[in-house]
Amino acid sequence: MTEFEGQNVLVLGLGVSGLSAARYLAERGARVVAADERAPEAIADLDTLPGTVEVRVGEAFPDLDAFDLVVPSPGVPAARYAGCRPPVRGDIELCFRALPVPILAVTGTNGKSTVVKLLEAMARSAGLRARAAGNVGLPALELVGEPLDLAILEVSSFQLESVEDFAPRTGVLLNITPDHLDRHGDLAGYRAAKARLFARQDERHTAIVNGDDPLCADIPLPAGVERLEFRRRTPVDAGAWLDGTNAIVRRGGEQRTIRLDGAPGLRGQADNVLAALLALATVDVDLDAAATALSAFETLPHRCEDVATIRGVRFVDDSKATNVGAVARSLASFGASLVWIAGGRHKGGSLDALRDAARGRVRCALLIGEAAGELEAALSDDVPCETVGTLDAAVARAAAIARDGDVVLLAPACASFDQFASFEARGRAFQQAVLDLAPPSGAARETVS
Repeated sequence: MTEFEGQNVLVLGLGVSGLSAARYLAERGARVVAADERAPEAIADLDTLPGTVEVRVGEAFPDLDAFDLVVPSPGVPAARYAGCRPPVRGDIELCFRALPVPILAVTGTNGKSTVVKLLEAMARSAGLRARAAGNVGLPALELVGEPLDLAILEVSSFQLESVEDFAPRTGVLLNITPDHLDRHGDLAGYRAAKARLFARQDERHTAIVNGDDPLCADIPLPAGVERLEFRRRTPVDAGAWLDGTNAIVRRGGEQRTIRLDGAPGLRGQADNVLAALLALATVDVDLDAAATALSAFETLPHRCEDVATIRGVRFVDDSKATNVGAVARSLASFGASLVWIAGGRHKGGSLDALRDAARGRVRCALLIGEAAGELEAALSDDVPCETVGTLDAAVARAAAIARDGDVVLLAPACASFDQFASFEARGRAFQQAVLDLAPPSGAARETVS
C-alpha cells in the first residue's frame, strides 16, 4: 500500500508535468481528478491518462478543499491554490520524497537546461547512472523507479512555488535577472521564489551560488549549509574559478585543476562549466573523468545556434533568450553589425536595459508581436527600429537590409505565446524561414548547423 492509496487527489493543469503527476498518482492507488480550464483540443496527450483518472477540462477548477491533496502544475500560479485546506505538493516535491538517490537541483534565470544536461553528460562519463529531468523536458516523476545513482533536476521559479520539504543534496543558483515579473510581481518576489531552492537545506546539504552576481551571492541560506561559489576570475576560499583555460575547484581544503581546453562547443559557457564541476565535486565524482564529456558536449537548440550563412550574412537563433539579461549577454557576444529580431509577449519589468545593450551594436531592431510597441518605446532613442509584425516578415526584412558580414540575431526578450506555442516552436519557425531564403542551388548558402 502506498501513501496515496485511496486518497482523493486533484491535479491542477494538464501540461507535461501535470499529466505525468496524474499518471504517477493513479498508478499508486490515488483517486485522481485531473483538471484544466483549457478546452480539450488545446491539451496534448490526454489519451495517455489511465482510465481510472477523472478528467475535467474546459471548465473552472473544482473546489480544492474537497480533496486530500492538491498537485499543481508549474503553469498554475500559487495564488490559485494559496490558503486551501489540503496540502499542496508539486511534482518536484513528490519526486524528492520518492527518490532514494542524491539530487542535484539547478535553478537560475538563464542556463538551467544547459547545466543540467552538462551535469548528466559529465556524471555519465564518470561512470554514474545519472539522468536529467524537471523543467528541462522530461517530467521529474519519470525518474522514480529508474536504476539511478544520481538525479539531476532543473527547477524553475514556478516549480519552486509548490515545494514544501524539498532539500536537494546540492542546490545550484546560476544567476538572477528580472524575469516572470508578470507572475511574481517584482524582482524581490522572483528572487524569493528562487531562494526556496535552499530553504529546507541543512548541514547535510550544499548551496552553490554565482559569486559574480550580487543577487545570488547574498541569497539567504539556512544555518549549517555548506556554501560554495563560482566566479569567472577571482579565486575563492571554497568554490571554483577560471585560471586561463583551467578550472580550479577548491573544497574542504583540497584543490583540483581541471583542463578546459578542447571544448570548443562551450565557448561563452564558463559560468555553466564551473557550476557543473563544483556540483559534481559535492557528490565525490572523479572530476577528471567527468571533464572528458566536455569535448563532445553541444549546447542545446535555440541558444545562440547558428542556422546558416547566406550571401555573407550569418543567421543566429537565440529564441531561448526570453528575458532582458539573456538578451544582453546574447548581444554582447557579437560584433557591432547586428540586425536584431525581438518581440513577443512581454513578461513584465523594465526593458530599458536593452537600450544600453543594443547601443552601438544593433544597426536595426525588427520588432514583432504584442510587445513591439513597448520595445520601440524603450529602444528608439538610440536604436533604429521597425515594427514588422510577424517572424516571417522579420526574417524577410532582415534578409533585405543585412549586408555582408552582418549577423541577423533572433533574441526576442519576450515569451513566445502571442504567436507560438513555445520558444522551441518559435526557433524552428525562424530556422525554416531562414533556410527558405537560400537559393535552390545552395551556391550562396553555407549551412552552419
